Amino acid sequence: MNSVRARLERLLAWLRKVDPDVLCLQELKCTDEAFPHDAISHACRQAGEAGYHAAVFGQKTYNGVAILSRSAPAEIELGMADDADDPQARLISALIDGFRVFSAYFPNGGEVGSEKWDYKLEWMRRLLEHFDHRASPSDRIVLCGDFNVAIDDSDVARPEQWAGSVLCHDDVRDALERLRDWGFVDVFRKHHPEGGIYSWWDYRMLGFPKNDGLRIDHVFATAGPASRCTSAEVDRDERKGKKPSDHAPIVATFDV
Repeated sequence: MNSVRARLERLLAWLRKVDPDVLCLQELKCTDEAFPHDAISHACRQAGEAGYHAAVFGQKTYNGVAILSRSAPAEIELGMADDADDPQARLISALIDGFRVFSAYFPNGGEVGSEKWDYKLEWMRRLLEHFDHRASPSDRIVLCGDFNVAIDDSDVARPEQWAGSVLCHDDVRDALERLRDWGFVDVFRKHHPEGGIYSWWDYRMLGFPKNDGLRIDHVFATAGPASRCTSAEVDRDERKGKKPSDHAPIVATFDV
């Protein structure tokens, strides 16, 4: 979102247009108390339907993740339930209609070799450990979010420009591959094996008009739901117009 409050009107308009059953948000940049619960619930009610429920794990100024859903979320979990001393709000999950849905905001990493880089690699290691200890690939899981990793060079408009960066470094790509090997399918790649479709464009240097982008936002699913994913697209229109985020939404459809 790059601030849910700054882009609330865009969010509400998108919910009315697309009417998703579930929406995962990242980079809220607000506390739980400041999250616009009422606006989202009231503005998006339709005839005969309730508005959206919101499970929120917020943080002042930075980070923050949420899951919006038509059905009431159950068994909401914040973070990774491990012993790490980590104050950053980057992971939330909830049980929705029999699926465990995760909204994840992976660390950016700053610069390779920095403390932020070390934190990114450790965070990804902890996430894999979380699934190892608390889930099974046979479970119905959907993991959505800003992963801050381009899986391979087909997800990068200018690979030579980003080679070795925190978004494309071999170490983070290997870490993400280990997560996929645990039991996840990249459902977007399932429908677009050729690559060349992006979800993020830098605000600077006319990144979006030049389509100088990267696909760093992903929807991963375990084998069960992945087999029922009928389409996955990037809504490029949301990167246009007034006050867009630098990311565009990924829209995945599951026949359940």
